[in-house]
Amino acid sequence: MASVSARRALIERLENEAAVAPGRYRVKVALLALAGFAVLGGAVVLAFGLSIGLVLLLVALSPWLLLKLAKLIWIPIGFGWVLLRSLWVKFSPPDGHRLAAHEAPALWAEVEHLRVATGAPKLAGIVIDADLNAAAVSVPRAMGLLGHRHYLLLGLPLMQLLDRSQFASVVAHEFGHFGGGHGRFAGWIYHVRASWYRLLGALQAQEAWASQLFVRFFNWYAPYFDAYSFVLARAQEFEADAAAARVAGPQAAGKALVRVNVGAARLEQEFWPGLQRASQTQPAPPALLYREMGEHLRVPASSDGDRLAQALARVPDFDDTHPTLAQRLAALGIDQVELPEAQAGCAEELLGPLLPDLERRFSDDWRVRVEEGWQRGFQQHAQDRTRLEALEAQPSRTPDEAVEHAGLVESLRPETDALPIYQEALVLAPEHAFAHFRVGCLLLDRGDAAGIGHLEKAMALDDGSAEAVLQRLDGFYRDTGDLAGRDRVADEWARVQARWGKVHQARNTLADDDAFLPHGLDAPATEAVRDALARVGGVGRAWLVRKRLPPGGEAVPHHVMLVTLRGFVWNESARLQQVVDALVLPGSVLVFVATNRRGIARRVRKVAGEPLYRRGWW
Repeated sequence: MASVSARRALIERLENEAAVAPGRYRVKVALLALAGFAVLGGAVVLAFGLSIGLVLLLVALSPWLLLKLAKLIWIPIGFGWVLLRSLWVKFSPPDGHRLAAHEAPALWAEVEHLRVATGAPKLAGIVIDADLNAAAVSVPRAMGLLGHRHYLLLGLPLMQLLDRSQFASVVAHEFGHFGGGHGRFAGWIYHVRASWYRLLGALQAQEAWASQLFVRFFNWYAPYFDAYSFVLARAQEFEADAAAARVAGPQAAGKALVRVNVGAARLEQEFWPGLQRASQTQPAPPALLYREMGEHLRVPASSDGDRLAQALARVPDFDDTHPTLAQRLAALGIDQVELPEAQAGCAEELLGPLLPDLERRFSDDWRVRVEEGWQRGFQQHAQDRTRLEALEAQPSRTPDEAVEHAGLVESLRPETDALPIYQEALVLAPEHAFAHFRVGCLLLDRGDAAGIGHLEKAMALDDGSAEAVLQRLDGFYRDTGDLAGRDRVADEWARVQARWGKVHQARNTLADDDAFLPHGLDAPATEAVRDALARVGGVGRAWLVRKRLPPGGEAVPHHVMLVTLRGFVWNESARLQQVVDALVLPGSVLVFVATNRRGIARRVRKVAGEPLYRRGWW
C-alpha cells in the first residue's frame, strides 16, 4: 500500500499533468481502466480456453481418459465462472422518493429549464432523499454497453436550506457533470473499480488459490487507478462549478457552497447531538424530524462564523475528490465571503403540497429505524442517572468505578468538562484502555498533541480499539497537515489488518500446524453442549478442543469440534452447519469430520481425550 505522502505526490503530479494536457490525461485514465478489464477478460478467456483445450486434447488421446479426468476440466471452468460473475456488477437507481410526472410541476419545470441550459441529457427521473446533498447519478444499462439512465438526486434538507437561485446553481452543478459527458465516463470508471474489488472479494471469500495470481498486479494497479480517477473527479468538480456559475451566476453558486458547508456542519455539530441529548429526557423520538430540521437550517446560529472560518481554513485532503470551500470560491472569483442570513428555502415553492408529505414520510422512516434503540437508550439513561448518583454518594471509588463515573459524567452532563475527571480516573486506573482512549480524544479535540500518546496506549491495551484509535489519529494528522503521521497511521492500519486477517483465517480453517488445548468449559457449559448435540441428532461422537490463535485473537476463544455422523448423510456441509447453529459456546466454533483430515482429527482426539459426547450416554 502506497504511503499517504507518496499518494499525495502522485496526485499533485497528475493534477499538473491534467492541467497542462487534459486530453492526454483522459486517454491515460481510459487506458488504465482498460488495463483492468484486459486482465479480467484475459483471465476469463484463458480459464475457459484451458477447459476447451483440455477437452479437445483428451478426446484426441482417449475418450476414457476424458471421463477419468473430468474433474480436472472443471477447475478452470469454475475459476472462469467466479471471474465472470464478479464482472457483472448490478447498478440500481438511487434510493429515495422517485418523483411522479404529476408531482411537483414547479420542480419539474425548473429542472427541465436548467437541463436545457446546461446541455445535459434527458433524465430518467428525479429522486428526492433525506440528505443535505445533491448528486448526478448515471446508471449503466447492460454494463454500459446499452448506454445509461440519468437521475437527478436532490436532498429535501438541501431544498429547505437554499433559496431558488442557490438551488438552481446546485442543480446546474450536477448537470455540469452530465452535460460534459462526465457522468458516463465516471460511471464507467466506477464500474471498472467495482468489478475489480468484487473479483478479489469473491476469490478471497472462497480462499481461492487463483487470487494470488492477481495480488502483485493489483498492488500496482489499485493506487495508480485510484490516483488517476481522483484527479479526474476533482477536475470535474471545478468544471461543474463553472457550469453552475454560467447558468445561475457566480454569486449564487458561491452562496450555495457557503450555506451547504455551514449547514452540514450545524447538523453534525448541533442538530444531531441535540437530538441525542433529547433521547435522554424524551421517551419517544420526535414525530416530524425533517420539519424540525428545515426550521433549524433556516435560522442562523451565533456559532456559524466559527464554522465558516473552519471550512475556509480546511487544507486540501487527498481522500476527498471535492476541492476545499476556499479553492472552489477562488475558482468562482469570489473573494468576499459573507455569513449566511436567515432565508426561506425553495422547498415550499418548488414542491408545493408534496413538501409536508415528504417531511412526514422521511420522518416516519427515520422514526421506525431509531424507535427501538431510542427507547432502549431512554431506559438506559434513567439507569445511568441512578448509577451516577450512587457513585457520587460513595465516599470512595475503585479504579473501574472512577472510569465509569467519568464516562457517565461525559454522557449525562455535556456542559461539564470531562477531561479532568478522566485524568483523575487514570491516576487510579493507569492501565484502563477506555480511559486512555477518551483522554486522547478529548485532548485532540482541543488540538493538544498529547492525546496521541494516550490513544496509542489505548490501542496497546485493547487491540479491539485499533480501528477507532487510528481513525482519530488520521483525522488529527490530516487536520494538522502531518503527512508523516498519516503515513505511520497507514502503516499501522496495514499491520492491524494483516494481524486480523491471520486471526480470521485461523478461525475459519484447519491446518496441519494448528495447536490445540483442552476446551476449558465448566460442567454446566459441557452439559449444554451435550444437550445441543442430542437435539440436533445424527451425531455419533464429538470431541471438543480450543485452538491456539495468532497474536490479537486470544481474547475471544475459538473452539474446534470433531464429530462422527451417523447413517446416510446427503449433504455433509449442511449437517455440520446444523451442529454449529445448535452450539452455544463462548467465542467461535468450527465443526469438522475426519474425512481427508485424519492427521488433524488424531491430534484433536489426543488433546480432548474421551469424547465430550457419545450418542446414548443417557
